[in-house]
Amino acid sequence: MAAIVVLAVLASVAVAFGLAEVARERASIARVLQLQTIEEQALIGYAEDAGTFAYNDFRPTWNAPSALAFAALGQRDTAPSILRVRPLALEGQIYENEQTNPELALPGRFDLAFVAIYLAPLVLVVLLHDLWSGEREAGRLGALRALPGSGSRVFMPRVLVRAVLVGVALLIPFAVGATLEAVPPAKALLFAGAIAGLVMFWTLLVVLVARFGSRSTVNAATLAGLWFTFTLVGPAAANLIVNAAVPAPEGARLARENRDAVHGAWDLPRQATLDRFLVLYPEWSDTEPMTAPFHWKWYFAFQHLGDVAVSDLSASYRQGVERRERLAGTAGWLMPPVGFQRIMHRLAETDVEAQLAYQNRVREFHAQLRTFYYPYLFEDRPFGADDYALGPRFDVRSSGPLKPDSGPSQPHNQP
Repeated sequence: MAAIVVLAVLASVAVAFGLAEVARERASIARVLQLQTIEEQALIGYAEDAGTFAYNDFRPTWNAPSALAFAALGQRDTAPSILRVRPLALEGQIYENEQTNPELALPGRFDLAFVAIYLAPLVLVVLLHDLWSGEREAGRLGALRALPGSGSRVFMPRVLVRAVLVGVALLIPFAVGATLEAVPPAKALLFAGAIAGLVMFWTLLVVLVARFGSRSTVNAATLAGLWFTFTLVGPAAANLIVNAAVPAPEGARLARENRDAVHGAWDLPRQATLDRFLVLYPEWSDTEPMTAPFHWKWYFAFQHLGDVAVSDLSASYRQGVERRERLAGTAGWLMPPVGFQRIMHRLAETDVEAQLAYQNRVREFHAQLRTFYYPYLFEDRPFGADDYALGPRFDVRSSGPLKPDSGPSQPHNQP
C-alpha cells in the first residue's frame, strides 16, 4: 500500500505540474496578444510607408497546448509555443528562436507520461517480483500448490489487485486533470487506454519473470535490467541508430546559411538581385528599375531570395525529421513502452508531427504576410492605418491562417 500511495502522490504531482505548465503557456500567449495591440498602435503612429510598416510588422503566431497536453508535454519543453514573424527571411526567424538550454531540457518535463513510462513499472516490479519466489523462500509454496486451483485462488487475485491499484493510482489523477481541462471523452478514454495498456504490458512481463524465476533477488535484478533496457538503453540506442541512418541538417545551420545569404545580398548588384526575384514573381516585372541606392522592394526581394537559397536545405531538414519520426515509430513496435509513449504524445498533440504542423502553418502565414505587402512595395502605393488593418491574421481555429477579406490579390506561382 505504501508503494501505491507513493505512486498516486507522484502521479498527482505530475498532473499538477502539467496543468501549471499549460496554464503558463496559455497566459504567455494571451499576454503577447494583448501587447500586440499596443505595438500595432505604436507602429501606426510611427511608420509612414509600406516598407517601414513591413520591416517593423512583427505578427504573432502561436501553438496553444491541447486539452491533453498537461498529461504528456512531449516536445513542448523545447519547441517554441509563440513565434512572432515579420515579412523578412523566414528560415532564420524559425530556427533562431530555439533558445532552450539543451542540457536543462535533456531530462524532460515531469508529467504523467513520465510517471507512467518510468516509475509505474518500478512499482510493479516491487509488488510482483517475489510473488512465487517469496512463498518458496518462506517454505509455503509447496503447501499452496497442493491446494485445488491454487493459481486462480491464491496468485491471480494478488496479481490483479496490485495491477489494478497501480492503474487506479495513475488514472484517478489523470481523470481529475482531464475534467479540469475539459478533455473530449473519446480522447480521454484513448489516453486512459494507453496507460492501462502500459500497465498490462509490464504486469505480464513481471509475472512471467516472477513465475519462472528462481530467487527473489535474481528476479528483481532481471526485471531491473529489462526496465533499464526498455526505458533507457533501448530508446537511446534506437535514437542513435535512426539519427545515423537518416542524416538531416541542423536548424542552427539553416539559420546561419539563411543569414549569410541575406547579408551577402548587400554586396551584389541591386538590379541583378531584383531581376532574380522577378523571375519567381513575374506579375511584378513591370516595376520600375532600380535607380536609387536603396528601395524597399529590393530589400524585401533579397530577403525572400535568402529563403530560396536555403529552400533545398530546409526541405531536407523537414524530410529528415519526418523520416526519423517514421523509423522511431517502427522502434515502438519492438519496444512497447516507447510505442505507448508515442501514442500518448500523439493524442496530446505534443509530438514532432504536431510541431512540424505548426511550422507549416507559420510558413503559410508568412507567405501571406509578405505577399500582402508586395503590391504596395512594387507599385509604390501609399500605405496607412487602413491598409495595415487589411493584413492577414494568424488564426489557429482554421486549418491555416486567415486570409484578408479584401485587399491586394495574392500571386499564384509562389515557389
